[in-house]
Amino acid sequence: MSTQTETIRRITVPQIARRKGGTPIVSLTSYHAHTAAIVDKYADFILVGDSLGMVMHGMDSTVGVPLDLMIMHGQAVVRGTKKALIVVDMPFGTYEESPNMAFRNAAKIMKETHCGAVKLEGGARMAETIRFLTQRGIPVMAHIGLTPQSSHVMGGFKTQGRDEDSWPLHEADAKAVAEAGAFAVVLEGMVEPLAARITKQIDIPTIGIGASADCDGQILVLEDMLGMNPWTPKFVKVYGTLGPMIEKAVSDYATEVKDRSFPSEDEVYR
Repeated sequence: MSTQTETIRRITVPQIARRKGGTPIVSLTSYHAHTAAIVDKYADFILVGDSLGMVMHGMDSTVGVPLDLMIMHGQAVVRGTKKALIVVDMPFGTYEESPNMAFRNAAKIMKETHCGAVKLEGGARMAETIRFLTQRGIPVMAHIGLTPQSSHVMGGFKTQGRDEDSWPLHEADAKAVAEAGAFAVVLEGMVEPLAARITKQIDIPTIGIGASADCDGQILVLEDMLGMNPWTPKFVKVYGTLGPMIEKAVSDYATEVKDRSFPSEDEVYR
């Protein structure tokens, strides 16, 4: 008797690119194998974001995240998934200096994690690098608007596009990354009408985070939408309350350890 096992094929970069104007693209961040395995059932792509520096490691910003840390978490997420395209952030200082530097580090990420694409921040100023990478086999997702790695220059995490005079600059950034070969672009922290306008202007999918429902897809930080962050940004809808649930579980455990009701007869060997 022979048995057949169903082969699950990962979603590819071209498949994401073809979703422009179609069924909205679902995405979340993930940094570990076990949460990635859950998200994998529902997400089209999973971003191993450098937000892990703040979410998991208590950093003030994403600027201090090293390349090796991104690779380690990328490996975990790839191991925990079967279906979703895995995109790994290039951390600050690993791509800005030159296209050659960007290629070396992007190739290292892809070879060591087996991810399907990398993401980097910046619009027109990074177009040359995006073109250099894509022409050499590195799929790139771009990221414009509020770019966390530039938060020190921006003076913090500030919403972009509140001054309508700045819209042409953001529109030019979007067009530049699309023309350079990016297969999709994240629009972060951007006023709604500008994000909707950009989505209509370019031929690649836009992924919104604090942007517009008109974007071709949406992404949130998993821990934010699960209610594990004590401070929730305006653009986050909280779909769960894991923070309070975890605290109650830990509190109950501590109480039972102190009153010696744990371990009980059910948890010991005779």
